Amino acid sequence: TICLLILQVSDSMNVSEPYSSFASVREFILLGFSCEWKIQILLFSLFTTMYALTVTGNGAIVCALWCEWRLHIPMYRFLGNFSFLEIWYVSSTVPKMLVNFLSDKKTISFAGCFLQFYFFFSLGTSECFLLAVMAFDRYLAICRPLHYPNIMTGHFCTKLVIICWVCGFLWFVIPIVFISQMPFCGPNVIDHVVCDPGPLFALACASAPTTQQLCYTLSSLVIFGNFLLILGSYTLVLLAVLRMPSATGRHKAFSTCGSHLAVVSLFYGSLMVMYVSPRLRHSAGIQKVATLFYAMVTPLFNPLIYSLRNKEIKAALRKVLGHLNIIQ
Repeated sequence: TICLLILQVSDSMNVSEPYSSFASVREFILLGFSCEWKIQILLFSLFTTMYALTVTGNGAIVCALWCEWRLHIPMYRFLGNFSFLEIWYVSSTVPKMLVNFLSDKKTISFAGCFLQFYFFFSLGTSECFLLAVMAFDRYLAICRPLHYPNIMTGHFCTKLVIICWVCGFLWFVIPIVFISQMPFCGPNVIDHVVCDPGPLFALACASAPTTQQLCYTLSSLVIFGNFLLILGSYTLVLLAVLRMPSATGRHKAFSTCGSHLAVVSLFYGSLMVMYVSPRLRHSAGIQKVATLFYAMVTPLFNPLIYSLRNKEIKAALRKVLGHLNIIQ
């Protein structure tokens, strides 16, 4: 219903001229990486490998956490949802990117472009909320250990996960509807690897400063709001850990939180470069590299970061692989 709303709203909103967004442009050209054919094939092979490893790694974590009943606790429920989300996050953009590497036209329909825009941003927003919830969970576990079982119940954990998904898919509905109603009269070449608001604003035939400001304001709120919550949670965790008398307890706490902090640093670092300031004009090359970093590189490293530093997950993965060998 939300997707249909995005594509079917017919009233022009917040544009300086009364044009329809469907008047001229029926499709866009996602330019991607303009280079020689040999390099295109090389990039196609590299990105296909990265995509396969990302889906396999995150899928393995989901299966391991699903099959191992001892890991059906809030921390691993959040991690399982995070890995499941990452699979769909990379799948919202990478398959089309791979097709364009082998295509001469590199086209994407008007509807397809805004659907990709919607799902890419919605899943990314859900990831921001989920990372903040995971930090809050670690704060409760370490700073309020006696109250943790009563607060972070299975029911409350499920509520938090649902809120993350629902808020993520509702957060950018209004600006995407507004942008889809802007007049696109040509040219239709998007010098990017995905349908992104920056290039779409540049292609519009009429300026829409309010819509542009709304888009960047919502981006800043979701990025900085969740980042500050994560920062605050881990500041309190750090203070609590430093007060622990046992060196073993401190090491275990740092080990548990270190993986999450690594993921947060990778994801938020590249996001802040791209979507925080509307006045910052990045070159097309920087935009493409930054987008690839948080859209492909971070999801690829997440399974490695979480599994290599977590004995329980490694044991669960070995158990799943052992079952597969027995079946074969």
